[in-house]
Parts: sequence; structure tokens; C-alpha cells
Amino acid sequence: MTTIADDGCRVTVGIDTHGEVHVAAVLDERGRLLATESFVTTSKGHRQLEQWALGFGVIDAVGIEGTGAWGAGVARHFSAGGHRVVEVDRPDRKTRRLRGKSDTIDAEAAARAVQAGTATGTPKTRSGRIEAIRALRVARRSAIKARSQAAHQLHCLVSTAPDGVRDELRTLRLVDLVETAARFRPGDPRDTTQATKTALRSIARRYQQLTVELENLDELLGQLVAETAPNLVALNGVGTDVAGQLLVTAGDNPDRLRSDAAFSHLCGSSPIPASSGRTNRHRLNRGGDRAANAALYRIVLCRLRWDPRTRHYVERRTKEGLTKPEIIRCLKRYIAREIYTKLNRLPLDHP
Repeated sequence: MTTIADDGCRVTVGIDTHGEVHVAAVLDERGRLLATESFVTTSKGHRQLEQWALGFGVIDAVGIEGTGAWGAGVARHFSAGGHRVVEVDRPDRKTRRLRGKSDTIDAEAAARAVQAGTATGTPKTRSGRIEAIRALRVARRSAIKARSQAAHQLHCLVSTAPDGVRDELRTLRLVDLVETAARFRPGDPRDTTQATKTALRSIARRYQQLTVELENLDELLGQLVAETAPNLVALNGVGTDVAGQLLVTAGDNPDRLRSDAAFSHLCGSSPIPASSGRTNRHRLNRGGDRAANAALYRIVLCRLRWDPRTRHYVERRTKEGLTKPEIIRCLKRYIAREIYTKLNRLPLDHP
């Protein structure tokens, strides 16, 4: 559908993102649907989408669904062009049951969410040093999973190996098991014992390769995180892994988080009311970024053991009748506030 808008009209664009094709919808200031169109997910396609939308008027805002996945590229393009980009959640199930489901419907819904003010989030820019940290952490996380899987397979093979191999390896620690199995010189693979040794050698050498890969990634991440947020790493209980996760959660543009309360909510550490009748209490928040919440939890565990102020706080709150989960929830909230102040001091124009 195509409609020619009046000159000077301000329009809102909604984009439903996919792997190969993005579907866009344009609404005028009164919420009337002007047009819908599909564009390929390339740099050229992003430029064509922008020019197409500008043909209906001045772009007031662009609502994009999936800015952290398929929509990352088109979100970067519109942000670089000076347009206001808004992150849009997918429609809830009730809305989809009532209105149906299609790409054009979702694109129109994204634009209407921006106009109605129900979508207000600013997406991550994903164009700076923190995006580099995120990419390295993805590789590190997969390497850790693969190495853990290799260690598990080694132990399983030893448990079911022929008696001679099992007796030799069953009492060895993992490090010694890997070194011993990696030095095997198996013979004919048609023999059960030799085939088992071949499998053990293959997995052990894979474990060693993954260990070297992890050491290299840890070195790169250690330097990058320390250069990006030295004040954050200097905090009690915050190491490279925890700092890296919190930086990735905040993004390259932490100024998009309006307050420490917003950051706490993003991390799932904001208090949730759970009061009824004469009971006035709060409970743990089970939403938000669970990886960031786990990072805050690790900081709490470290400070519970080594920080005298934290231990005194726990004693005082325990006397007031709070349970341990409630105290940990409070500590996460205070730590989120402390982290937020450090994030706001990051240079916003770092390479």
C-alpha cells in the first residue's frame, strides 16, 4: 500500500526484522498507515529503507523489533543517520490472538507502540569497545562449554573403557588424565582397546586446544576490560568476568539508562512489591538480564566473605527480621547503584 503524504509531515517508522528481509511500515502523525514495504538486510537495503521512509515525510522515530539480533544492523544505520531509534518488544500473546500475526502487522504494531509511548527504550549502539568485549565473551563462553563437555566425555569413556585402560586412568585427576591420554599412541582401531585410546587421545587434545584458546581470550579480555573501565574493575568483588558482563549489559551507550533504578531493573535486582493486608514486604525480581543478575550475586558472595561493612549490614538486617534472600536482594540493589555510578563515568566516544 502506498500513499503520498503532505509536505512537512512527520512520520513514524516500524520495522519487523528477519534474517534475510526487513518489513517496514510508515504511520503519519494521526496514526494512519501510509505504506508497508520489504527490504533486504544489507547496507544497500538499509539505505533504500531510509530513503523510502523519507519519501513520506520527516522521520520522527524508528521503532525496531529485535535490535539485539537481526535488527542490530538497521538500528546502527538509522542511529548513524541521526534518527531517534526506539527498541520495541514483540507484541504480547493477547494482542497477537486478537489481531493475528504477519510481518506487516508486526511492523505496524512496532510503529504504533512508539507513537503510543509504550515503547521508549533506547537500543545499544553496538559500535564501540564494549561490543568488542561482548564478541570476545561469546567466544569464551562457547569455549568453556566445549571444554567442559570434553572433560565429561573423557570421564565417561574411562568409566566404560576396557579393564587395562580403565585401571590406568580411573584414579588420575583431570589434568593428569588429559596429559596421559594426549600422549597415547594407539594401534589398529578395529581393536576395542586401541579404538578407545584413539577416542581418548582425540578428546584430550581437543581439551588442550580449548585451554590454550581460553588463555588467549582471557588475556585479551583482561586488557580490554581494564582499559575500558578501570574504576569498575577496582571495586571490591569485581573481576574481569563480572565487569565484562556488566559492561555488556549496559552497552556502549550507558547514558541510555536514565537512573540507577533503571539499571537495577535491567539487572533484575530492583525490589518487587509483595505486600498483602498487614504484610509490607518486597521480594526478589526474577526478570531482567539474568547474566547481569548472576554477576551482582557473585559480587555479593565475595563481599559477604571479605568486606566487613557488608557483614555488619547483614547482621543488622537479620536482627530486623529480614531473611537471607531478602538481604541479598537489598545488597544487589546497593551494588547496582554503585556500579551505575562507575558506568556513567565511562568515555562515551571510546573507539
